[in-house]
Amino acid sequence: MESDVKAIGEEVVRERGLIVALRDAMSSVVLGQERLVDRLLMALLANGHVLLEGVPGLAKTLAVQALAEGLDGSFARLQFTPDLLPADLVGTLVYSPKSGDFFVKKGPVFANVVLADEINRAPAKVQSALLESMQERQVTIGGETFALPDPFLVLATQNPIEQEGTYPLPEAQVDRFLFKVHVGYPERSVERGILDLHGTSRAREPLAPVLSIEDVLRLRELTDRIYVDEKIKAYVVELVHATREPAAHGLERLAPLVEFGGSPRATLSLVRGARAAAFVAARGYVTPQDVKDVAPEVLRHRLVLSYEAEARQVTADDIVNQVLAEVPVP
Repeated sequence: MESDVKAIGEEVVRERGLIVALRDAMSSVVLGQERLVDRLLMALLANGHVLLEGVPGLAKTLAVQALAEGLDGSFARLQFTPDLLPADLVGTLVYSPKSGDFFVKKGPVFANVVLADEINRAPAKVQSALLESMQERQVTIGGETFALPDPFLVLATQNPIEQEGTYPLPEAQVDRFLFKVHVGYPERSVERGILDLHGTSRAREPLAPVLSIEDVLRLRELTDRIYVDEKIKAYVVELVHATREPAAHGLERLAPLVEFGGSPRATLSLVRGARAAAFVAARGYVTPQDVKDVAPEVLRHRLVLSYEAEARQVTADDIVNQVLAEVPVP
């Protein structure tokens, strides 16, 4: 076993240079958002979707565009609006007068990287259409099922401060995102650098591709082979279980604050995210700190808090931090 872990670690060290090169390329245009960039790269390695939440102007869209430019694959940007239809997303059947037959016209969702900009402005029908794409990685048009490209990554943005013309994402849809990343304001010194870099009306030059699609698939397969010890797996299960039954883990004070905890999908996502974190750290094995590092992004959107929590202004991050502090680390 030790020899296998060592071999995986050596392979991770050799291949990590590709991810570092992509991170450096993205960081050259996205300043002061290191955690955002790292989480996008981890999602790429873990084959998961990301929900980015933050006020306008914080480089959420720019970060997604930079990631797509760094990959030698296809990219589609969807600006979600209340009048959007499912066919605008996945495609539809089109009648050809010349042949007298219907043919399938695929929608923009058939891309390696899909930016769903302001996803909470889409109505329920569009959100449901995107749900099948995200979970099943396929689309059904006219009774025929089409596989989506591999890799397929949905990176969605939403603005938390606007309520007019928005449709809150249902829990079933939010649960499909591997990570939910809160994007905050940059530091003052960083903002000066942003001004120097993007302070003119000139369009920036696109990034040169760093990774091919074959590279992404190979790195993803390597990430799946990163070793997770049985004690780490037990720790992950305990963390998620503590969000469901806080009192059973000595967290009685949290019991009235949480209506629903993380599902088994949260358990799976914690391990996938921790493996990606280990890869970025150039390790062939997962540590408890890897789990703790990704836990806020994995769990914050999977907890349903009570009215009491809202009244006391307790957030999902507060709950996650207390669970991480109390559950024993192996």
